[in-house]
Amino acid sequence: MPVLLLFSVVVFAQTKTVTGRVTDATGKAVSGASVIIKGQARGVMTSEDGTYSIPVPANATSIIVSSVGFTPQEISIAGKTTVDATLQSTAANMNEVVVVAYGTRRRGDLTASVTSISAKDFQKGQVSSSEQLLQGKVAGLQVTSGGGSAGGGSRIRIRGGASLNASNDPLVVIDGVPTEGNSIAGSSNVLNTINPNDIESISVLKDASATALYGSRASNGVLIITTKKGAAGKLRFNFNTRASVGIIGKKVAVLTGDQVRAIINADAVATGNNTYKALLGTANTDWQDQIYQKAFGSDNNLSAAGTYANVPYRISLGYLSQDGILKTDHFNRVTSTLNLSPKFFTNHLTANIAAKFSRTGNRFADGGAVGNAINYDPTQPVYTKNRFGGYYEWLQPNGLPIDLSNRNPLALLELRDNRSNVNRFIGNVQLDYKLHFLPDLHVLLNLGMDRIHGEGHDFQDSAMATVYKTGGRRVPFYQQTQTNTLADISLTYAKELPALKSKFDALLLHSYQDFTTDVYNYPAFSYRAIADPNKPGKKDTIQGSEPTFATDKPQFRLESYLARVNLTVYNNFLLTGSLRRDASSRFAPENRVGYFPAAAVAVKLRELVFGNVRPISDLKLRFSWGQTGQQNTGSDYYGYLPRYARSTGTAQYQFGNNFYSFLRPGAYDRDRRWESTTTTNLGLDFGFFGNRISGSVDLYKKKTKDLLSVVPVAPGTNFDIQLLTNVGNMENRGVEFTLNTNVVRNRNFSWDLNFNATVNETKITNLLQYPDPSFKGIDVSGIGGGTGNKIGKYIVGEAPYSFFVFKQIYDRLGKPIEGLYEDVNRDGVVDDNDRYLYKKPAPDALIGASTQFTYKKLTLSAAGHASLGNYLYNNYFSNAGVLNSIKNPLNFIGNATVNYLESGFLNNRYLTDYYIENASFFRLDHISVDYNLGRVTKNLSGVRIGASVQNVFVVTKYKGLDPENSNDTGTDNNIYPRPRTYSLSVNLDF
Repeated sequence: MPVLLLFSVVVFAQTKTVTGRVTDATGKAVSGASVIIKGQARGVMTSEDGTYSIPVPANATSIIVSSVGFTPQEISIAGKTTVDATLQSTAANMNEVVVVAYGTRRRGDLTASVTSISAKDFQKGQVSSSEQLLQGKVAGLQVTSGGGSAGGGSRIRIRGGASLNASNDPLVVIDGVPTEGNSIAGSSNVLNTINPNDIESISVLKDASATALYGSRASNGVLIITTKKGAAGKLRFNFNTRASVGIIGKKVAVLTGDQVRAIINADAVATGNNTYKALLGTANTDWQDQIYQKAFGSDNNLSAAGTYANVPYRISLGYLSQDGILKTDHFNRVTSTLNLSPKFFTNHLTANIAAKFSRTGNRFADGGAVGNAINYDPTQPVYTKNRFGGYYEWLQPNGLPIDLSNRNPLALLELRDNRSNVNRFIGNVQLDYKLHFLPDLHVLLNLGMDRIHGEGHDFQDSAMATVYKTGGRRVPFYQQTQTNTLADISLTYAKELPALKSKFDALLLHSYQDFTTDVYNYPAFSYRAIADPNKPGKKDTIQGSEPTFATDKPQFRLESYLARVNLTVYNNFLLTGSLRRDASSRFAPENRVGYFPAAAVAVKLRELVFGNVRPISDLKLRFSWGQTGQQNTGSDYYGYLPRYARSTGTAQYQFGNNFYSFLRPGAYDRDRRWESTTTTNLGLDFGFFGNRISGSVDLYKKKTKDLLSVVPVAPGTNFDIQLLTNVGNMENRGVEFTLNTNVVRNRNFSWDLNFNATVNETKITNLLQYPDPSFKGIDVSGIGGGTGNKIGKYIVGEAPYSFFVFKQIYDRLGKPIEGLYEDVNRDGVVDDNDRYLYKKPAPDALIGASTQFTYKKLTLSAAGHASLGNYLYNNYFSNAGVLNSIKNPLNFIGNATVNYLESGFLNNRYLTDYYIENASFFRLDHISVDYNLGRVTKNLSGVRIGASVQNVFVVTKYKGLDPENSNDTGTDNNIYPRPRTYSLSVNLDF
């Protein structure tokens, strides 16, 4: 007993407890900060009010305090038991660590144009897909959601598109694993498989110095997504929940039932034709009200982080359920993540193990209901007694539907069941071994896999008027699996030369990636459930088609070698050089290899020019040059080979009662090769008054050659009249400006204001392999209405998808004269030669702005973005803004947009510039308010509550539904409306 007592006294004497509070520069508590004893793995995390308590050995001399978004701080604890810490924000700090290609860099050492957005600066509110976190936050980045569909995706463009027919989407790298594409069977958006709550930061790589390290896939920029990791300290839990409801913000302006009746009756009096008058109903149905609903959603996330047996870890589980505002539209997602960061051999071997699993479920609403709701006769009721599910439909005298009539929009939704599930696993193991005999040399191994499996079915009820001829169509099952495996091995060497105030690091890497897609579609069966009155006694039948199996394996591979050197001389001169060699199996052996060099230089001007002038805290001039590539040809993995494909069920030979498929050749191009983009960038980073004011200015120019474009070819020269080949050049140039300010910062109140702007111009500079004086460009941008109408043009000297239209003539009152256009070439005839180029869909400028006010425990934030100089072709008006949209020649009544009251057009005039509208806009994305209750109980260390409104309002002159259009062509014809969403949230730390 005396021995035990002595032992306990000795142990007690060898430890002490240090307590304190961690705050930021304004005095605001920093919760979740890591407090670690220097030289040991033991540590704790601060509670919601910023306090901590940690037992330390008597021989410990200091602690290290760190938190995401702040500069780490080492503090002496010698002779102290109370130690407070004040952390400096790294929002614009040059010591902030930024994730870049194959590693990290201090912001102050960057020579490239890279913007990193951390979790605290993400877009607020109900966000179901990770790319939406960046909307309006980064200069040069355009994120445009495809509409309000639950779980829907977005169009992402970095400094405009660099291609015409190949993908313009940026490369997305998730925890070191480059992913391929953004599509899988059963999902409209693969990025929604990543839970935004698990994301720590997203880096946007824009210029070639930053992106060339990904070589053949980086012409459109790179997004590097980094998920949250564990931290040293005791086990801490976080639970956050958000409930939301979305309502439709705006409907397409169409005529009411009374207006349609008045037009039909007036026309009957004027013409003496009562045909359409006899078809009128007595209802006043708002079909848009019938198809839209309140969209309820909930998002729940639980995470645990800490250290077990000296292994930092983080585990999370999330569940999202989200309705769309279109009835029957629903999305749900279950996610789980595991991150481990153990160290071995006295910290010489560091491992990062990351595993992410998600399962998303979709019920897709029939998007055709939106267009039918605009065009359907408002004088008719929703329901009636018939054999088509009891939904009103336009019928022929024989009782069958009119083949080309509009369909009841509610029936399209409620009689169709289109469901899918998508499972995704992304996992990788990263090992960093610091050689014992040469600690400056590291061997890094990264083994990863991204596997996505999508499956689903699409069932259309036999009572649907849409499928009355077959009685219904059932796709029992389809599935697709994409597997992306990665193996990277690299050597890095870093050395500091204090005597010369210099340092350098070098990287050598070999990478191998394999992409495989497995597809299997079970047969699509159709069955007759409605007897044809013209064939009495006909029994129900079941018809099917045999599945078609591909003879090739949808697979491609990418093998790469990379060398990079970073050099800092006298702390003020920064040099970067890199070279990547890629070989892609998408191209023939003679065109398979591409080389992608890059170089950059930066000079820190603050010390060199201004010395220690206090107002200037940072000033750095950057210049970079580099080449990147584009090898994404979609699912056409073997376009360089002559090959044959089995014909589909609609192209078969009939012999007797049997149908036989045949083999038909496809177009191919043996000489197809990389697109190549050369980018130059001149940038200036600045900071004043301790970086209270900071930002950057970048001027860039991109030249793309050997564009992959679909062009017409002479009959007989290939196996098709169109061919995807390398033809043409394109040029992008622009200016980016970013400004971040801490307008007010004191203990009780702070005000941050951030602003970014981008001006961009894109032009096609060549479209032909060989000169042809008769070449007049390529018609693009198909539109709804007519047959084969196209409203856009690819032509040298102009922006892609520039509108190609007739010049409308107006009367003295400013009303368009139907069918009267200007004879532009003055040859006395108005024909297709008088169409001219007028405006473009791409904006001249993009603007993003956000602000945040904090008063004690209350925080108010808002963000918005604007687009200037972009135009849209209003296909709503051109298709449904004429009298024939109401008095359909097929002997049924439809509806028209209110534009008919302005134009008075009797017939569709699709190609007039009258329908090209200025779609510049400003959208207030969100307003959010949060209140920090702080520590509520001993175990409940932090409680935050919040409320937000998303898609608050839009300011625009555009007369259509929404000026923010998600397609590159600028045709507005069937967008899913974006809802206005209200949400309440609670965040608990315990």
